[in-house]
Amino acid sequence: MKILQVLGAGGEGGAETFFTQFTLALNRAGIETQAVIRRNDNRIAEFEAAGIETLVLPFRKLIDFKTRRGLRRKIKEFKPDIVLTYMNRASSLCPKGNFLHIARLGGYYKLKNYKNCDHLIGNTKDIVDYLKSVGWPEDRAHHVPNFASVNENDIPVSRASLNTPEDATVLLSLGRLHENKAFDILLRAAKLETRPYVWIAGEGPLRGELENLAKELGIFERVRFLGWRNDRGALLAAADICVFPSRFEPFGSVMIEAWATKTPLVTTQTAGPEEMATNNKDALMVLVDDYEELARAITRVIDEEGLAKRLVVAGWDRYQESYTEEACVKNYIDLFAKLLASKLSDRKKGAVS
Repeated sequence: MKILQVLGAGGEGGAETFFTQFTLALNRAGIETQAVIRRNDNRIAEFEAAGIETLVLPFRKLIDFKTRRGLRRKIKEFKPDIVLTYMNRASSLCPKGNFLHIARLGGYYKLKNYKNCDHLIGNTKDIVDYLKSVGWPEDRAHHVPNFASVNENDIPVSRASLNTPEDATVLLSLGRLHENKAFDILLRAAKLETRPYVWIAGEGPLRGELENLAKELGIFERVRFLGWRNDRGALLAAADICVFPSRFEPFGSVMIEAWATKTPLVTTQTAGPEEMATNNKDALMVLVDDYEELARAITRVIDEEGLAKRLVVAGWDRYQESYTEEACVKNYIDLFAKLLASKLSDRKKGAVS
């Protein structure tokens, strides 16, 4: 089986992280894999170190003749069985050909960019239900969840390197600094629960606004804006609580990363977490935008005897059950093999008729 992975975004985010880690995972599993990406030096370096052949194309939003031509040449040269595209741009620019074109969706995207796809994969059941509700054929919509893109044995990052006392309670939150991630709610909760230091790992358009809010709330000296980090496992290993305060979250890779690193998790009642987690078992779940309830949940994890350990044990079990790299790769490969076999069968029937 030969798989071509295609990503049209050059920045960093949840989909980009999964694309990178899944490409590396396929390679580790012995699957012949190549990648087509927009320029990202970190991604290129990782693939080069793993021996994964990588083509860089512009993937421009407007006039772009080079990308479609480049993709066509790569497909003709590599002859993949599967072309797996990520998000709108890569999916819409992928040409037709003698391969299965499958798009992987981590959100509720408009289907106009996916009309040429043979199959769609949603990383939650709710996304698959959405696809069917807007008219995508049920037999061409499939559910395969992500895996945790961290190493559960990562060495904790040095607290001193982040100007944080060794004995402080540390809250870690990861994600793009965007309104959907609700870091403003986390900061307001930290105003009420005054003991923890807050590490926010991510970049985005709201950084200046969030820094100003931390100053206005009088908590800036306890908040560390870390920028985009590629050592998420090391950060989680050093933190006491992972806080995931999103207003809108289709999946929530941060959750399974917390479970994988045995970090107690506090999250919100959004689509992904509600599908994946169980309140008061493997996570504490609070209402969206309720910073007072979020503060109370953080206080519970700090003060309630045995709670943090119970959350960690149940979260680890959940991770082992459904979200390991091995389970994810197997699920994808099994699905690909099934779809390729079905395609071959249909072709033979067509030849006979």
